[in-house]
Amino acid sequence: MTTEILPLDREGICPAARQVPSPNHDARPDGDTVRVVVVHNISLPPGQFGGDDIERLFTNRIDPAAAPGYDELARLRVSAHFLIRRDGELVQFVPTEQRAWHAGVSHWCGRERCNDFSVGIELEGSDFAPFEAVQYTRLLALLRGLAERYPLAAIVGHSEIAPDRKTDPGPFFDWAQVHAALPQLRPA
Repeated sequence: MTTEILPLDREGICPAARQVPSPNHDARPDGDTVRVVVVHNISLPPGQFGGDDIERLFTNRIDPAAAPGYDELARLRVSAHFLIRRDGELVQFVPTEQRAWHAGVSHWCGRERCNDFSVGIELEGSDFAPFEAVQYTRLLALLRGLAERYPLAAIVGHSEIAPDRKTDPGPFFDWAQVHAALPQLRPA
């Protein structure tokens, strides 16, 4: 198993990632730091991989007429810190020192507003298909870099912090592989 680490600079930029700046972020509250990583899945259109619709969503450029349901998506102002594509490409939308808008109404260990103290990582995928091995390789390298920079307590799924609203990263996400590689990030 590889032990690659993807480091971050002082602003929370990962030099290994392609930078696609999203306007959908703001400052973390004073005194808050990253404690949790939230894993999501996303595919646009749903169930289809490739294309640039995810990037368009996170940069407020999605065409409302491009696919069914996109008219609703075009009104959203959302982002994530990172996207890991099916081929392993890493895309960064928001520096980790900033608060991305990925978790929505959420809570973890008695705290609400998980965006305040989390990093959001989207995996290009869905609840209905396994993720690619290269996505796990890239995810683990990124998690190691985040763990070097921040006092991480856990990696959780979106479904764990918003269980009444979300199901991602879904039943095909290999938690055992992630926890075996980074046992210190297994939620208590």
